[in-house]
Amino acid sequence: MADRAARIDDFLSAAGWAGAARAPLAGDASARRYLRLTHGPRRAVLMDAPPETGEDVRPFLRMARWLAEQGLSAPAILAKDTARGLLLLEDLGDDLLARLIAADPAREAPLYAAVTEILLHLHTRPVPGFLTPLDGPALGDLVRIVADWYLPGIGAAPTAAAGEIPGLISVAYARLNHEAPVVALRDFHAENLIWLPGRSGPARLGLLDFQDAVAAHPAYDLVSALQDARRDVQAAVAARECTRYAAAAGLDPARFAAVYALLGAQRSLRILGVFARLCMARGKPGYVALIPRVWGHVCQNLAHPELAPLAAAVRAALPAPTPERLNRITDQCAQHPMR
Repeated sequence: MADRAARIDDFLSAAGWAGAARAPLAGDASARRYLRLTHGPRRAVLMDAPPETGEDVRPFLRMARWLAEQGLSAPAILAKDTARGLLLLEDLGDDLLARLIAADPAREAPLYAAVTEILLHLHTRPVPGFLTPLDGPALGDLVRIVADWYLPGIGAAPTAAAGEIPGLISVAYARLNHEAPVVALRDFHAENLIWLPGRSGPARLGLLDFQDAVAAHPAYDLVSALQDARRDVQAAVAARECTRYAAAAGLDPARFAAVYALLGAQRSLRILGVFARLCMARGKPGYVALIPRVWGHVCQNLAHPELAPLAAAVRAALPAPTPERLNRITDQCAQHPMR
């Protein structure tokens, strides 16, 4: 720990930020941490991503450069030490969409309209070759975590139906997907988007936490934004933005609704496992409180008639997150090794 602190001091000194005041910013589900730096009138953000914890800042740097080339507002890179996992970033401010909407709910509709606009802009850009495709088999594999962590967490044994879920997702995606992949930032939600009213067009939304970007279906990030695990989006707003996106992108609305539901189910199933793991392995119990909302998204999506086989498997495999079952997960907080 002392060595890490010394490396940070050396990095900031070399970058011209020695003596800057430091204040922690809200972190995320990873081992990264963020500090806001203030040095006279200047402000910046330090990303501390220790390589020994498995962090790698190079995907962030690559995506930040690419996004800036597309006219989008990724934080500018002010200094970097990739070997030590240290980045000095432009400070885009505190106006997270989630914060603005909480302060004034009337802003939800126009802000989510801006979210749709940035996705429409992003999806006109050619997919860079360095992005990994998130295809049907990959989507299926990502939900295996629900059997690995959620089921043991609530004290339920894996069943044959649980083993069928990844394959059913892959098969359904092959059947329902008719679109070319686009850039998907993945962690695309109201706590990773910053309102920048001084900028225009798609640059009005500052982007955070995009290092896990992939090439995926056009609905993927729209689902991420509108089926937010951390906050409820008004049903009318979500429905309107789905309709707007499909119309503007020239997609068949019924077909788009079906794949949107599939991706919503896939994402939410995966999140159930991720949140259980964050508590049980990483000692972050706050994520358990979000599981009921995520389960609601699972049920909402699986009601689509095109997903009947997947819905049957989920019903057979996954018990609902009752308060007693959630307490069981919380009771195991930080008691399991990461795997």
